[in-house]
Amino acid sequence: MAEQGGTGAVPGSDFRGLAESFGGVAAEYDRARPSYPQELFDELERLSGRGLRGARVLDVGAGTGISTRLLAARGADVVAVEPSAGMAAQFLASGPGLALVRGSGDDLPFHDSSADFVTYAQAFHWTVPERSIPEAVRVLRPGGALAAWWNVKDSGVAWVRAMGERLAAALPETYHGYGAVHEFASHLVPYGLRIGTAVLHWERRITVDHLITDLSSRSYLAALTPERREPLLAVEREALLAEFPDGWVIEPYVLHLTVAVTPA
Repeated sequence: MAEQGGTGAVPGSDFRGLAESFGGVAAEYDRARPSYPQELFDELERLSGRGLRGARVLDVGAGTGISTRLLAARGADVVAVEPSAGMAAQFLASGPGLALVRGSGDDLPFHDSSADFVTYAQAFHWTVPERSIPEAVRVLRPGGALAAWWNVKDSGVAWVRAMGERLAAALPETYHGYGAVHEFASHLVPYGLRIGTAVLHWERRITVDHLITDLSSRSYLAALTPERREPLLAVEREALLAEFPDGWVIEPYVLHLTVAVTPA
């Protein structure tokens, strides 16, 4: 499972309900969510001190497999871990031949010291850190790495910031972004891990329709009834077309990566 928005964290009271909303929008999620630049995996290898080729990777909260497929393409022996039945079904349809286990980061169904990497692509904020970090440390081999990364739309760009402000005003109880980006490293401190970070900037060129599909797969919109969701999407479509009258959007991202390595 993965999510993306503006600022702030996942609201605790709506945590499970929002998380469960992904199953119903798995196809839209797989079709419209952003991928990741190869530089991300270069930085992951640099910060962890080892290559992905031949490494045993548990990709937790894998969703429809966007990150899992890229890890496999880098030569990793990767197993996806996904709690949502709907997302898991889409994963199997989108990435035949890749291994999938139903489970969550708070209770990893793997033996001690059985993985070289535990990765979270846009997904760590759906876990309880006091449970998920010890679980990752347990399954990692000595010198293994827990890595989490988030694509965050660059709110330094005016139209991105305006979109976030509109959605936050319309959905004050459920709209959320990525406070977890900045909180993740602090959760790691008690475990004696070597922590490294990297920040990458990249962008993609997509249509307005593509961006609206992406928005429709966000939990704070997916959890709404169609009667509430469609007017909000209509407002965003109108604003986007006013900003990009040719129907094409340059969507800027800041990609935050944190890697924590266990003692060798």
